[in-house]
Amino acid sequence: MWRLKIAEASQTGHNPYLFSTNNFAGRQIWEFDSNGGTLEERAEVEQARADFWNRRHDVKTSSDVLWRMQFLREKEFKQTIPQVKIEDGEEISYENATIALRRSVNFFAALQADDGHWPAENAGPLYFMQPLVMCLYVTGHLNSVFPAEYRKEILRYMYCHQNEDGGWGFHIEGHSTMFCTTLSYICMRLLGEGPDGGLNGACTKARKWILDHGSVTAIPSWGKTWLSILGVCEWAGTNPMPPEFWILPSFLPMYPAKMWCYCRLVYMPMSYLYGKRFVGPITPLILQLRDELYAQPYEEIKWKSIRHLCAKEDLYYPHPLLQDLMWDSLYVCTEPLLNHWPLNKLREKALQTTMKHIHYEDENSRYITIGSVEKALCMLACWVEDPNGVCFKKHLARIPDYLWVAEDGMKMQSFGSQEWDAGFAIQALLATDLTEEIGSTLMKGHEFIKASQVKDNPSGDFKSMHRHISKGSWTFSDQDHGWQVSDCTAEALKCCLLFSTMPPEIVGEKMQPAQLYDAVNVILSLQSKNGGLAAWEPAGSSDWLEILNPTEFFADIVIEHEYVECTSSSIQALVLFKKLHPEHRRKEIENFLTGASGYLEKIQMQDGSWYGNWGVCFTYGTWFALGGLAAVGKTYENCPTIRKGVKFLLETQLEDGGWGESYQSCPEKKYIPLEGDRSNLVHTAWAMMGLIHSRQMERDATPLHKAAKLLINSQLENGDFPQQEIAGVFMKNCMLHYALYRNIYPTWALADYRKHVLPLFKSI
Repeated sequence: MWRLKIAEASQTGHNPYLFSTNNFAGRQIWEFDSNGGTLEERAEVEQARADFWNRRHDVKTSSDVLWRMQFLREKEFKQTIPQVKIEDGEEISYENATIALRRSVNFFAALQADDGHWPAENAGPLYFMQPLVMCLYVTGHLNSVFPAEYRKEILRYMYCHQNEDGGWGFHIEGHSTMFCTTLSYICMRLLGEGPDGGLNGACTKARKWILDHGSVTAIPSWGKTWLSILGVCEWAGTNPMPPEFWILPSFLPMYPAKMWCYCRLVYMPMSYLYGKRFVGPITPLILQLRDELYAQPYEEIKWKSIRHLCAKEDLYYPHPLLQDLMWDSLYVCTEPLLNHWPLNKLREKALQTTMKHIHYEDENSRYITIGSVEKALCMLACWVEDPNGVCFKKHLARIPDYLWVAEDGMKMQSFGSQEWDAGFAIQALLATDLTEEIGSTLMKGHEFIKASQVKDNPSGDFKSMHRHISKGSWTFSDQDHGWQVSDCTAEALKCCLLFSTMPPEIVGEKMQPAQLYDAVNVILSLQSKNGGLAAWEPAGSSDWLEILNPTEFFADIVIEHEYVECTSSSIQALVLFKKLHPEHRRKEIENFLTGASGYLEKIQMQDGSWYGNWGVCFTYGTWFALGGLAAVGKTYENCPTIRKGVKFLLETQLEDGGWGESYQSCPEKKYIPLEGDRSNLVHTAWAMMGLIHSRQMERDATPLHKAAKLLINSQLENGDFPQQEIAGVFMKNCMLHYALYRNIYPTWALADYRKHVLPLFKSI
């Protein structure tokens, strides 16, 4: 039986290749115990798996119930507060709202880990796990890292998320794509399935989909790279990724430091492997895959001609002609020169420099790396450099940090959202004003936030390694990850500031002012000239560089950009900081707030909404924007921008009182409601809080009453809320499942409703 372990170094005791900056606070790893669990507990798990399988085409997101079962069982949780329902025509009384809120808080508090965070799945893309499996296959570590029970759960996840047409989407709710269908087919084969194996003929259906859609010659560029590494494609079929990029002079527009961190850190190990033209062992299975995946004999394929091919199902960002000409020039002219004397000396220097950067990033993330795509690539690069080296062994030790097990199987996470989720969870709980009931929960959460702050900048001369300051920041996941994020920092700072106003005997000792100042310094450093906030590093590179986006399935990934969410979170944090620490960098903060609020007003859409970059989509962005504007004193009466935002939310409210937005809004960049005008409770909560920010209850509270009624009546018997559609997104075209959102946001919205709306009104 699977069991989640928190803040532990290893599943098997001391590991000399594993190290932490804060005693592994926030670390969450799964282990399998063949003797674990009673017959009743095992039956409960199997029922959850069967329930997901039976509805897998209707609700693609897991309810993430395995760890919840474990925690609730360990804490002997039993919901003792009776459930309430609001009948048609019935008023929502303060008492009923309080009961619903206490039920939610009671349940949610039981899900907190001992180190103070709330574990949860953060997955959804269907191209994370397969490259890891390929890497382990190439390096000969597949069976040792993934024993039988792991392989069984990885395969379960693939079967659960195979579309009815036989393919796999870019993410769990997406239409089938060549990229993820090919990776999944190969992964199933590497894990032991035959060419016609897999549950319900999974391999046969997948191969048919691939061949019916042009074969793997049409796989996007990232797929061609992994297939070349595996030996199922030739490097001659890929566009160049010259490692010389890492030795370019800084005055050039394409200098590494001017690129978005995720883009450069994906192509860093890719360029190393490309420069080496590394190919794994050509085993009998690899030869079989060559026969199975192409529509013509492998030896007859003209590799040069497939470099620009991409299946229409995968194509989100068509490459402009200028970019294709650049790749052709590098392919025809530059690469032959760099692979022959004397310029091959330059190639060797470039490879050494690239590897130096890989090692630097590995060490400064404790071998977690910045994310899941980079993890497998950097690990493989370390193995290519030295198969028996310490660096590769350190990488192996951090694989468990990425793995998550739920009722739909084992998946690879983006890298975890521990800190991000905890920041919002704590604010939601604080909003309930139930401090006396949940003091210990708040204290543990406070300790986790404090323990997770990054205490130092990246090591050494970090600017020469293209890194920004990180001291005082918070990451998306845990301190060991090391990568500062502006909105994660702002939300955690808000928590610490709120706790600093509360009795320490209830919530623990407040954070030292110097640490708060460090956080403020990070936030201030990430504001752009236009007033907006970047996420990881300062923005400011030329927008035209986006035409060089080498991917086919992402948009806006070449340079760092500003985001409404980061800007709003930072505004709200600094407004609160200024109130509590009025003399610290006062003028800078005032100028910051003026610029940031101006940015929010400038980027509003014509329909009054804001485009959300990290959540679905216009509902999410509008909640953030209204919160940021309200924090600086903008109101419905004095700000036309707020009036337009409110109008958008009111016009998109559904008949049942909720809101429901399709994930398609994100790639299409226009508001698209859920099919059938369904409501989504998380979206409803975001919209409610946006309206409350604008003081909608002082004009007409009816929309808020209707929304609150939907939330209360949707609450489950144990105090949980039902899992619905996927809520997160990144880079416009890929979705991310935040399994805790269904608890955090309905709770927070009901808390705000009870605090700000009900005291003003006696009836609906």
